[in-house]
Amino acid sequence: MKQISDYLETNNQKFVEELIEYLRFPSVSAQSKHKIDMTNCAQWLASHGRSIGLKTKVHKTSGHPIVTLTTKQKTNGSKPHFLVYGHYDVQPPEPLELWTSSPFAPEVRKGNLFARGASDNKGQHFAHLKAVEAYLKTNTELPCDLTFLIEGEEEVGGEALVSFLKKNKRELKCEGVVVSDTGMPDLKHPALTYALRGVAALEVRIEGPNRDLHSGIYGGAIENPAIALSKLLAKMIDKNGRITVPGFYNDVIKLSAYERKQMARIPFNERNFKKLLGVKSLFGEKGFTPNEHRAARPTFEINGLTSGYQGEGSKTIVPSYASAKITMRLVPNQNAAKILRIVAQHIKKLCPETMKIKVELGHVADPYIVSPKGGLAKAALKSLKSAFGHEPVLLREGGSIPIVEHFAQILKVDTYLLGLALPDDNLHSPNEKIDLEVFKRGIKMSAHLWKNFAEA
Repeated sequence: MKQISDYLETNNQKFVEELIEYLRFPSVSAQSKHKIDMTNCAQWLASHGRSIGLKTKVHKTSGHPIVTLTTKQKTNGSKPHFLVYGHYDVQPPEPLELWTSSPFAPEVRKGNLFARGASDNKGQHFAHLKAVEAYLKTNTELPCDLTFLIEGEEEVGGEALVSFLKKNKRELKCEGVVVSDTGMPDLKHPALTYALRGVAALEVRIEGPNRDLHSGIYGGAIENPAIALSKLLAKMIDKNGRITVPGFYNDVIKLSAYERKQMARIPFNERNFKKLLGVKSLFGEKGFTPNEHRAARPTFEINGLTSGYQGEGSKTIVPSYASAKITMRLVPNQNAAKILRIVAQHIKKLCPETMKIKVELGHVADPYIVSPKGGLAKAALKSLKSAFGHEPVLLREGGSIPIVEHFAQILKVDTYLLGLALPDDNLHSPNEKIDLEVFKRGIKMSAHLWKNFAEA
C-alpha cells in the first residue's frame, strides 16, 4: 500500500482542485432550467473517469443521464465485483441570500470546501474515484473489479435508476454495494451505517359542512372539522410516546444489547442538542435514548395541517374540512405497505360520526438492515479504522435511502454505508460543505476497502 499512500499524499491538492471543478456544475435535477447543466456534468464525470483509466459510458434515460465507470481489468470474472453508488445531482441552492459564498463558485475556508453538492453527494463518491485512481496510476493491481454507478435523479426520486437496474442486473451482478451518502459523528468516530429506517406516507382529510360557515350563526350546532381532526390525531400517540395503532409494533426487531452498547458510544450532549434545535426539552418513546429515538424506533409524524382561513387578519368561520399530511418512519422488520394499511384502517375507525373521511395512501420504502458482524461489514470497519485512526462506531440512520432497498430486491446484495458527511456539513441547506480532512481520509479509507473486501 506504500505506493498508493504516497500517491494519495502527493496528489491531495490536485484532488481538491478536481472536486472544485466538479462542483462548479449547477446540476440541480429538480429545476428544468438546469437540464443542460445536468448533461454537461454527466459528460464531465465520464471524461474524468476516462482520464484516470476507467471505461466509462453515459446512459440516456427518460430523465437525466446515468454514468457508469468500470475498471478495465474486469474480463474473466475471477475477482469479486463490487458496485459503488453515488449521485451527481444536487438540491436547489435557494435561498441564495443565506450563502456566504456563491453555491456554484466553490470556496475553501478554514479547512472546509463550501459549495452545493460538496457533501451531498459529489465529494463523497469522488473520494472513491480518487482511491481507484491511485491504484491505476501506480500500476497497482486492484484486488477486485469495480463499477461506479452515478445517477442524476436521486434528489427527485430516482425512478430512472430503478428501471436501469432491472434492465442491466446481469451486468451489475456483484458481491455488494458501497454507498457513501450518509454521515459520521466526527473525525474520531468514523461510522458504518448498518440500518436505515423506512417510510410510509398518507394524507387524511375529514369533511364536515358542505362549505365554510359563519361561526356566529352555526358555531356550537355542528362539530368543527379542525377540532375533530386534532382530537383524532392526538389519539395516535400516548403519553409515553408509543404509537397506539393495534399491531403497529408486531414486527419490530428488538434492539440487541450489542446494538444498544454501540449506539451508546455515539457522542451526544443533550444540552447542546436542545440548543441546536431550539427546544426547551426533548420527547420520545419511554425506555429509549434520544439517539435510539431518532434512528432505531418507529415514528408517527404530522408533516402538515390545513384547515380554514390562513390569510391575514381574522375570518370567523367553521371550516368545511381539515386535512393532515403524515409520514411514519419504520424500522426493521416492519413492512411499509402493511403499516400503511393498518394505520389507514385505524384512522378511519377513529373518525367521529359527524364527519366524512378520506385517507389517501402515499409513497412507501421498506427499512433496511445488514448484519454489522458479517465479513464485509468487518472489512469496512477495518478500513475505517486504518484511515481515521480511531475505532469506528455502528450507526442506524433515521432517514431513508430507497435505492438501498432496490439493490437488495433487484441485485440481491447487501449495501455498506460508509458516510463522509459531518453533522455541520449543511446538507440540503445554505453553506453546504465538506471537511477536507474527512475527504482526504475518506480516499484513504476507500483505498484500504478494496483490499479488505477482496480478502473478506
